Amino acid sequence: MTTHVCDWRIELIHAHRSLFRPPAKAPVLAQGYPDCGPGWRDLLEKACARISAALAAEERVEILLIKEKYGTLRLYWQGKLSNGSRLKVDEAVTLAQARSACTCDQCGERGRLFRKGGVLMTRCASHAQGEHVPTEPGQENVHLVQIPTSEGYRIAARRYDRETDSFADVPSGSIKIEE
Repeated sequence: MTTHVCDWRIELIHAHRSLFRPPAKAPVLAQGYPDCGPGWRDLLEKACARISAALAAEERVEILLIKEKYGTLRLYWQGKLSNGSRLKVDEAVTLAQARSACTCDQCGERGRLFRKGGVLMTRCASHAQGEHVPTEPGQENVHLVQIPTSEGYRIAARRYDRETDSFADVPSGSIKIEE
């Protein structure tokens, strides 16, 4: 009797081979093999689908690293893309990172940032460890992101809406930024 163990990370890599370029017989050795909890599977699947959809026929992206850092997702990639495709790929990655900040990395339910010792993690009430890291009222799910302009980029505040999986611009005077 053979036991087959399914790993969502290997399934993700197989579903998006062109982004991960895994070794033929060892997908676990793919450079971008996800190093995060199963609760972020869905947001990674959406990010990979968005990245693939953003590419023109001749364009390629290689995912270099996927990990958790400071309680949120980090996804690093490389590729030679048109400006339009690059903007779409950047947006897909930024959306995934924003979703990870309010999604339990263990189960995928709505989560918040917790600290246990020196470790930050985004967890739901059932998987929470340590103490909740409070957020200033009105600052929940606000992210500072780079927005392209004709001169390069500008920093803008955008609020992530988990229900619609999208961003909305935040008026510049309505956020408090400490330097």
